Amino acid sequence: MARQKRKSVAPVYAAGLVWLVWAFILPLYRPVDYVLAAAASLAVYAVSRKWIWRDRVLIVPDPEPETGPEPKKEEPAEQAPPKEPDKPKDPEVEALLAERARAVGEMRRLNDSIQDPVISAQIDHLEEVTGKIMDHVAQNPKKLPQIRRFLNYYLPTTLKILNAYDRMDAAGVAGENIDGTKSKIEAMMTTLVSAFDKQLDALFGEEALDISTDITVLEQMLAREGLGGQQLHSES
Repeated sequence: MARQKRKSVAPVYAAGLVWLVWAFILPLYRPVDYVLAAAASLAVYAVSRKWIWRDRVLIVPDPEPETGPEPKKEEPAEQAPPKEPDKPKDPEVEALLAERARAVGEMRRLNDSIQDPVISAQIDHLEEVTGKIMDHVAQNPKKLPQIRRFLNYYLPTTLKILNAYDRMDAAGVAGENIDGTKSKIEAMMTTLVSAFDKQLDALFGEEALDISTDITVLEQMLAREGLGGQQLHSES
């Protein structure tokens, strides 16, 4: 239960009635008259409120709590399908890709530094073929033994030779040692380009053999069935 205190308005009316009676009976010309009338009305208000029209205390029942709409039940979130564990990466493949990035980056740096257009074009070709070799082996790790010598000798030696050419070219002077070495490297570049191409071609040797075998077998079967190229040509 709750207790509410209510004030009566009767004391206010009684105080206002004092002003009406004062205006009819007593003069309101001087300031002191207004002061006396105000004092009288306040006295009537205080006396009537305290002794005549006292405040009343009511006991009322407690208000019922407001009930809002029932909260919506959160629907369970759809569970994501379990993530498949990452397949363990082959450390040899990771090392191969790291070497690819290093070698290709070094070739690009050397190409930007060396101004000779012929050497620059040859470095472009070596960069492209090197990337293809390593990408192919990364996708076919069983072929990694085929490029061991390429990785351990041909590629690092090629980069060493190109770095020497870059340093001598940057020296900006002519001399027997510098000119002779640069000429040897320029002549060697044609051989290196051919060697890199053959290394890439060799990676497809097994696949080429399989395709060649399939073609031979297919030709023989078509010939036995009378569907060889000559038979088809005569029918057309």
